[in-house]
Amino acid sequence: MATPIYEFAQIPRVDPAVSSRARTRRVRDVGQAPTVGVIYNPRSHRNLGADFDCGLCPHVHIAQPRARAQLPEALADFAARGIDLLVINGGDGTVRDVLTCGQAIFGDDWPAIAVLPKGKTNALTVDLGIPDDWSLQDAIDALDHGTRIWRRPMAVSSIDEAGNAGAVSRVAGFIMGAGAFTKATQAGQSAHKLGAFDSMVVAVTALWALLQSLFASRANMWRKGARMRIGLGSADAPMAHSGNGDPEMRQLLFASTLEQLPAGIRPFGALKGGLKLVAVDQISRRTTALIPLVLMGKVRDGLRERGIHQLTASQFTLSIDDQFIMDGEAFPAGDYRIEQGPELSFVAP
Repeated sequence: MATPIYEFAQIPRVDPAVSSRARTRRVRDVGQAPTVGVIYNPRSHRNLGADFDCGLCPHVHIAQPRARAQLPEALADFAARGIDLLVINGGDGTVRDVLTCGQAIFGDDWPAIAVLPKGKTNALTVDLGIPDDWSLQDAIDALDHGTRIWRRPMAVSSIDEAGNAGAVSRVAGFIMGAGAFTKATQAGQSAHKLGAFDSMVVAVTALWALLQSLFASRANMWRKGARMRIGLGSADAPMAHSGNGDPEMRQLLFASTLEQLPAGIRPFGALKGGLKLVAVDQISRRTTALIPLVLMGKVRDGLRERGIHQLTASQFTLSIDDQFIMDGEAFPAGDYRIEQGPELSFVAP
């Protein structure tokens, strides 16, 4: 379920007949097995060449969509069955696709969700504290005997020429970035080929980006960033700029609703809940050298004056002339609104 550029025009449009099939609700009797729907992505990194046990129990229904366009019907079938638990077997990209396609089907009435960390990157499961060897049976057991963690994904909508954000072309996910973050993601693909995954790939690409920024001029793609305008809140107030470098450029933008990130990085400082973002102006080499300490939360004072802006927002708009990344995949330049989606209940050990 992946393509080089995930164009908004290619997001599966949910057929009205499909979207009208509301989720069937039922009450389980004591001791009754839960009804489980599994979205299994055979292309996910840790699923390659592995068979999935489809005979676990008759209450487990498994769908293996080969393309994004097949996801809405699979999710609508789960909704009609009244599933108690939706299991996503894949990485961050699979989670993004399931949440995106499920918006028109589940709305604000999602079942509990469990994620099996089977992708190249699994930032969500790091945040949820899911072990690498978590199995389908573990997830089912945790529905009644584990813990619940509530998270709200980001909802990214394209804005048309009239300034309206289209609900039919809205993507849901947990990690978004632009500027040097886009370059780092591309570098991360090379790290994957060398055998680096999860927290290791974050550390490798972060180190590479730091070295590039330390020794490159502002004309270098790592320090130049991208031309972008960021508007904060419902008032769309322009984000402040430190005056370092070109005021129309930002070296990096990173946003997430997760509270714990891979490799223990803390780009948002002490901020934890809600929609958080950090924007970096074209900072000096001296400030660049402080980045490792900033990511560890060791440096907090004077960051805005240096060109590092950490904040929370109810929503924000982004106008950008370059690609941005959403959960590992590139999206085209344009105008977007980013806000929080529905509160989802995730099952954890």
